[in-house]
Amino acid sequence: MLVDSHCHLDYNDFEDDFDDIILHMKENGITAALNAGNNVNSLDEQLALSEKYPFIYTAVGVHPHNADEYPEITAADLVEKSKHKKIVAIGECGLDYYYDYSTKENQFRVFIEQIKAAQETGLPLIIHTRDADDDTISLLSEYYKKAPFSGEIHCFSGSRKLAEFALSIGFYISASGMITFNKSGELREIFADIPLNRLLIETDSPFLAPVPLRGHRNEPANVRFVAEKLAQIKDVSFDEIAKVTSENFYNLFRKASDKGRYEF
Repeated sequence: MLVDSHCHLDYNDFEDDFDDIILHMKENGITAALNAGNNVNSLDEQLALSEKYPFIYTAVGVHPHNADEYPEITAADLVEKSKHKKIVAIGECGLDYYYDYSTKENQFRVFIEQIKAAQETGLPLIIHTRDADDDTISLLSEYYKKAPFSGEIHCFSGSRKLAEFALSIGFYISASGMITFNKSGELREIFADIPLNRLLIETDSPFLAPVPLRGHRNEPANVRFVAEKLAQIKDVSFDEIAKVTSENFYNLFRKASDKGRYEF
């Protein structure tokens, strides 16, 4: 059993062969996937998939690239939208200084509102951070002290400092296809030191296809390659990685499990 903890299945990249995507998931033992949010305007499309396929969960949020489109969004807006039973998280959200698609001012403002939404709802926060480790740590630390919240650093590619901070507040850290890349030796060293009970795996489909599929469109079935590499890094069996990362997924995203505190 494997879970793809982060993908974007509502993207146009999948509109021509979605049935095949689902078939590939089943063939490769992918039992669930979380379809992360980039902007609230696409939420209806995300929920349509979750309502059709019970093993596809949804998150509501605004990616830092899209922050300029939602300068007035509030935590209350996100709290209201998160009431749907298939919405299990807030995000993805955060800070991205690699590109300048949105101003830092709006990135900060929109990120803070999503942190507040996570605090109010108890839903975990899915964080995207790129070239913004210090500001991400600063904001999370400031608001965590006010009211603790759960979450993960998705598609982790940051510093050891960021990883250690995330673990210190009980966050999970998610490995993507990047851990399979030839030039990711330093990243693999960081993952070698992350406790098994804090690890997730993901594809970030349709992006970041793992070796041996680099250059191709990514899809949830390929999370198997991430699991294989992570097992090698951690010096454990594939079955152990599959088991622990699936358990971690349901421990974090409790609304995705009928064993959680939410009613379905």
